[in-house]
Order: sequence, then structure tokens, then C-alpha cells
Amino acid sequence: MTVRKNQAALTATEKKRLTDAFIALKRNGRYDDFVRTHNEFIMSDTDGGERTGHRSPSFLPWHRRFLLDFEAALQSVDSSVALPYWDWSTDRTVRASLWAPDFLGGTGRSSDGRVTDGPFAASTGNWPINVRVDGRTFLRRSLGTSVRDLPTPAEVESVLAMETYDMPPYNSASDGFRNHLEGWRGVNLHNRVHVWVGGQMATGVSPNDPVFWLHHAFIDKLWAEWQRRHPGAGYVPTGGTADVVDLNDTMKPWNDVRPVELLDHTKHYTFDV
Repeated sequence: MTVRKNQAALTATEKKRLTDAFIALKRNGRYDDFVRTHNEFIMSDTDGGERTGHRSPSFLPWHRRFLLDFEAALQSVDSSVALPYWDWSTDRTVRASLWAPDFLGGTGRSSDGRVTDGPFAASTGNWPINVRVDGRTFLRRSLGTSVRDLPTPAEVESVLAMETYDMPPYNSASDGFRNHLEGWRGVNLHNRVHVWVGGQMATGVSPNDPVFWLHHAFIDKLWAEWQRRHPGAGYVPTGGTADVVDLNDTMKPWNDVRPVELLDHTKHYTFDV
């Protein structure tokens, strides 16, 4: 059984094996396929039309399947690795261990956002940005520039306390746990973290930054925690809703999985705490 650990608890060997697996997927072209898929969906998901990966109830099961596919790709390279999660409510500064040169590297330089240290720095040649929104072919970050503070534990708790998963109109205007976690309403959790990291993380091609996967692994963990706290409150809508994925609808781009099949993460992995 795969165990997803807090990134702060990874050993030096675990960090090295994980980053090596990332780089192997980049070299064989599989990594960029994930970037393309995410960008296609974030561009097509709209409040007034069909929406699957974002702005909709299926935001959480869609990304759970997306992470499962990526984790399987990593494990095809190195069976020992698993996706760690970044608890940004605790590791909230640019000095947190995940930004060290032995793991993801730090913020970008002020002139152009280029990350200059760590295994994904442009100078290593390991990490060309091929699926991009502009001509810059290097990983960019601007930690804490566009928004100063990451979410606090109290803000996370306020969202976990919400008793309803989602509600009409099932888009970025909705109330409920999903939309407050996604960040279109309220204290803004998920979206704020993307903007705090900046660079490619603030665009549709956000998986270009390896921290994307650690961020979404924590979002996934928060969903699991919400489910534990609210066992009587399930995924909605359950049927007959236009433009969104109901509980038993298949999800694009896979068309072989439904939200109902992704509600229990323990069939696939557990978390260390």
C-alpha cells in the first residue's frame, strides 16, 4: 500500500529518489502529457458551461484520479516513491524545507522569476518548460510576492467545519466545502497557494512546477479529513444536473471512472498521519 508522507518528514534519500523520478518522466515525455491535460481542462472549465476539473463538484475526484495516474507514472520509474504532501498551513514560509536545494529549489530571481537552485533549475538542463503560456522555457516562481500569506491552520479548520459538500449553482459562486477549499469563496485555500507560489503555478500549466503535486496531495488529504468528520455528508449532485459531473457520471478525459469510485482513497493509498 502506498503511503503519502508529509514532505517535511522525507529523508534525503526519499527526496532524491522522488526528484529523480520526476526528471525521468520529464525526459521520456510523459510529464508534459500531464501538463497538457491540466491546461486543457482549466481552460475549458467555465462557470456557465461544462466543467469537470475546476469550478465544479468534481474538482476533488478529478484531481484525485489525476494524482493517482501521476503517482503510477512515478512508480513505473521507481516503485519505492510516493507523492508526498505539502502542509502549507504549517510550512508557510520561503524557508520551509521543501524549498531547499536538495528538494524543489527556492524562489525565482527578481528579474524574470527563474529558479536558480535545486534539481529543476534551468542551469541543470533537467527541466525544460515545453508546455507553456509564453516563450520562457525555464521554471519560474515568485514565492510570497503576489499574495503575502499562505492559509493558516485556523482558516483550514473553518473550511473543514462546513457540513455541506457543495450546492447549486455548482460553480465558482457556490457555497459549501468544495468551493471554499478550491478557493473561489471565503478564506481561499487552494487557489491562494497557487498564487503564493507564482510563476507557472499561477497559470493553467501549473503542473510544470513539481510543487503542484505536493500541493494537490494536501488538498486531497483535506478532502479525506472532511469525509472523516462528516460521514453523513456525501458528494453532490447525485443525478440529473446539467454541465457538471454527478456522483455516477463518468469523468473526462478518462471515461472509465466515476466520482462514486473515488470517494474512498484507502483503496489506493494512506497518509502517514
